[in-house]
Amino acid sequence: MSSAQVGKTELLLNTIGYFADYDPAPILLLQPTLEMAQAFSKDRLAPMVRDTPALKGKIADSKARDSGNTILHKSFPGGHITMAGANSPASLASRPIRILLADEVDRFPASAGTEGDPFNLAKKRTTTFWNKKILAVSTPTVKGASRIEQLYADSSQEQYQLPCPECGHYQPLTWAQIDFETCHHACNQCGVLSDQHSWLSGTGLWISQQDHPTVRGFHLNELVSPWRQWSQIIADFKEAKKTPDTLKVWVNTSLGETWEEEGDGVEHHVLYQRREHYSHDVPMGAVVLTCAVDVQDDRFEIEVQGWGDSEENWRIDLKIFRGDPSRPEIWKQLSDFLETKYEHESGAMLNISCTAIDSGGHFTQEVYKFVRPREGRRVYAIKGKAGAGMPIVGRPSRSNLGKVQLFSVGVDTAKEIVLARLKVNEPGAGYVHFPVNNHFDEEYFMQLTAEQCLTSFVNGRPVRKWKKTRARNEAFDLAVYNTAALYILNPNFQALAKRLQPDEPDHVPEPTVSQKINEERQKATRPRRKTKGFANSWR
Repeated sequence: MSSAQVGKTELLLNTIGYFADYDPAPILLLQPTLEMAQAFSKDRLAPMVRDTPALKGKIADSKARDSGNTILHKSFPGGHITMAGANSPASLASRPIRILLADEVDRFPASAGTEGDPFNLAKKRTTTFWNKKILAVSTPTVKGASRIEQLYADSSQEQYQLPCPECGHYQPLTWAQIDFETCHHACNQCGVLSDQHSWLSGTGLWISQQDHPTVRGFHLNELVSPWRQWSQIIADFKEAKKTPDTLKVWVNTSLGETWEEEGDGVEHHVLYQRREHYSHDVPMGAVVLTCAVDVQDDRFEIEVQGWGDSEENWRIDLKIFRGDPSRPEIWKQLSDFLETKYEHESGAMLNISCTAIDSGGHFTQEVYKFVRPREGRRVYAIKGKAGAGMPIVGRPSRSNLGKVQLFSVGVDTAKEIVLARLKVNEPGAGYVHFPVNNHFDEEYFMQLTAEQCLTSFVNGRPVRKWKKTRARNEAFDLAVYNTAALYILNPNFQALAKRLQPDEPDHVPEPTVSQKINEERQKATRPRRKTKGFANSWR
């Protein structure tokens, strides 16, 4: 279990090289996806074989005319290596394996198709070997649902420890001991601050935290990396802590630790009490508008949101159109609404730039029919897709009955982001603003906080699932759909903000003394013009 970019992949490559050259055996390298397995073969394994004399003559290139060597399968005297994806049941087909290498196990899907847990399926293939080896590496994810955390807990739990440059006491480098002002690390024994070079110059030791008869486990964080300066890690932390979702990534990838959620949700009354008065329909910070439409059996729930730099968010408008979605009247009402313009604080009038309409209910064909002629105006059909690790928005597909651009939305991922934003307490990156008006009443905030993420165990493995705490959660769904609309649009906030800056009035500078004197001289020498009835007078 470790942070990112500290040599995990190099460890896998060296293991492959050792067994291919010194102790031939059948090897399986398991990546989260089949595409990642192919990339590993081309970008990491092939260059190592090419540049290592001991391997160059043993592992043939996939371009060679040898049926035993492809991108995902390579033979060598006495063994072979197969590279597979944890998401592909076919690549985990029965074949005895002595050496199992599992990369980024926390990114593995919960099941390989319908076959079950891919890591356990792969381990079954090592059963017949008395001298098998299983190596799992990964950056961790969420506490209680992290596979690498569970594996590390059931191991020797070894930490890489370094001696204090001052007193020689061995200890792991920890974030709590870092001093931000000096970029030094304090010894937990003598308290003396020492710089990065002094600490990393010491001879480190792997020191176990518990005895284990069969499994060795190791933890490593970015503070011991020779490729990262502590000053840069501190700067990254200060930037990441602005929002919970970026801080979560930093904890996982820099400290190599699991992220522990601070709570299951947000109290609705806390959000309700922080409503604010907008001076215009759209405050200055919001530079682009998105719209979400939740299609119910008897109504449309619609919300317009404004977005600014670093995805700061403003709730703008909320509507409910009642009617039968199988009838054209309500769709005409929606079409007219999407033409609404909102007054921006700069004086400009803003259109809705992107609209996401949920097509997963009982009126899928009606949604397709509505969006088809409006895709040029960025009105799109979306469909939620559950599952941990799914992208917020997938690539659009036209493989549907309506032949429209249908965007899949990773609802679990989007919900995590929505919840994280609601926890941001100060205006800025990720903060959510709510207006004071009758639409955003207490019922709205109860709907917005109506889902919680709970960890349950299925077949002994922790699975995080979203559970509703009350029947109505439309506001939360609309927040998810608007997030999807934003990611589909992918706007350039800086460019949009620049266009909305109010024009500065022309400034006429005050004339200088010399300019005033010249002007008076010109008046004095100006020729007089005679006019009828008023000779020698100025007109």
